[in-house]
Amino acid sequence: MSLWLSGIGVSRGIAIARVQKLHGGDLEIAEYAVTPEELDREVERFRDAQNQALAQLHEVRSRIPPGTPGDIAAFIDTHLLMLDDRSLVDATVGHIRTLGINAEAALRRSRDALVAVFEQMEDPYLRTRRDDVEHVVSRVQRVLTKSERALPDAGLTEPCVIVSDDITPADIILLSQQSMLAIVTEYGGPLSHTAILARSLGIPAVVGLHNARKLLRENETVIVDGEHGHVLADPDAKALDHYRRKQDQQAEDRRLLQSLRDKPALSRDGVGVRLQANIELPEDAQEAEANGAAGVGLYRTEFLYMNRKGLPTEEEQYEAYSRVVSAVKGPITIRTLDLGADKQVDSGQRHGPTPNNPALGLRAIRLCLKEPELFRVQMRALLRASAHGQVRIMLPMISSLAELRQARTLISACRTELAREGRKVADHIPVGAMIEVPAAAIAAPLLAREVDFFSIGTNDLIQYTLAIDRVDDEVNYLYDPLHPAVLRLIRMTIEAGHAAGIEVGMCGEMAGDVRYTRLLLGLGLTEFSMHPANVLEVKRAVRESEVGDLRAKVDRVFAATGMDEFERELQALKP
Repeated sequence: MSLWLSGIGVSRGIAIARVQKLHGGDLEIAEYAVTPEELDREVERFRDAQNQALAQLHEVRSRIPPGTPGDIAAFIDTHLLMLDDRSLVDATVGHIRTLGINAEAALRRSRDALVAVFEQMEDPYLRTRRDDVEHVVSRVQRVLTKSERALPDAGLTEPCVIVSDDITPADIILLSQQSMLAIVTEYGGPLSHTAILARSLGIPAVVGLHNARKLLRENETVIVDGEHGHVLADPDAKALDHYRRKQDQQAEDRRLLQSLRDKPALSRDGVGVRLQANIELPEDAQEAEANGAAGVGLYRTEFLYMNRKGLPTEEEQYEAYSRVVSAVKGPITIRTLDLGADKQVDSGQRHGPTPNNPALGLRAIRLCLKEPELFRVQMRALLRASAHGQVRIMLPMISSLAELRQARTLISACRTELAREGRKVADHIPVGAMIEVPAAAIAAPLLAREVDFFSIGTNDLIQYTLAIDRVDDEVNYLYDPLHPAVLRLIRMTIEAGHAAGIEVGMCGEMAGDVRYTRLLLGLGLTEFSMHPANVLEVKRAVRESEVGDLRAKVDRVFAATGMDEFERELQALKP
């Protein structure tokens, strides 16, 4: 009998293959006392395990094929940095020596402390990086305990669907080079490492499917629908035929999309749209260009500050920004630091107790304005990098005019400093605000008078509007981009920007989801920024749309007097 299961679809595509379970799970770690005479040997045992784990990851990295998107190698690089991070290594050695305990227990204590820091982060994307800590520590623990994971590293000879509680980036990379066709995990969400890597590699994936390892049998045939989050076990002939035809259609669809790479993003009625990419590394700029992106709508700078003890210097930041600015053809919008005080960006000195709700605390622009030297160093580096390309500066988490004016004053002061020093800076550097707080969307007519552009960050805007955490399995079903309140805030922002004569873009995940392209065009959005892999699909939707017709339909959506009518009018927007 067929079994129909539903999780969270995070990487589109359809796979049909037999189940191969990856038996991971938590290790049983015992804690026991180590005599003073054995402490040096225990420290040595930990360092040997750390070095073996580093060697394993270097081996994985060496096996990444040339031309692979940069964010894939970046996951391994992140784990390599974490494995060598003093906050992990020194803390573990310290626990061994001061507490007189075994390496496994000491490492577990270090892990618990680091995980607690990540769990307090307000940014959902960064909070899910606790997974990286877990995976790095687990790799060392398995060396220490001589526990071999049942990973079919070299034994996948037939196509399979990997089913696991979770899966590390290293495992995904290794298995993607063999016969893994899809991934199903019990944990995870849209921002998890599994989701991001699967999308980059084009592997269908369903995450958050609880009890998957119990419900799915080893070697049974399953169908994985990574778009809708469905897994069908033991399908009948009719289901197999249906999904095989869908696979053929998708393959033909991918081929046709490539023909759009050099064609303009122009609607049928002549409305031009700028499609840009979200990137994190200079290498990502190459993927963006390969997919026809017209610049970068969001460059995240947080990774310069992570996995290190001290803050990055002005020169380090200048070199990093210059490299990516030089690599991008077209404008590049660089978001200023979007971390919270809980990340200990001040080299470990925390100001006050850990907040109960960091999502509503000292983060992003609030942190930068409270720590002006932190902001000043980044601004000087960004302004200097502007001499190498078309830089735009974007301020995250803006919620008031006072924040905006204070930030712009600091930016002007940095420009004056650099001019006195004879440093080159672009004549005009647009400064914009991210609209990701409901207060900013409501105050958009006022904010629009004092910035050069808006960029709507839908990930946070939706969460703050609906009061839900989409990383939390218990409530993420409430995450709804089509909620009437969310759509009204988006519309208010776009209209306020247009009335003030400034550009309005969107850099949240909603911008790269083709299910919402027609709606956003109807709302008046003409600047989208997304993962590079989504650019061509959104371009096709733009080229097949009549924007004038869509705007009339969107007007009917907002004129609806009840939820039933509202939803009917939304459905009418579909092609």
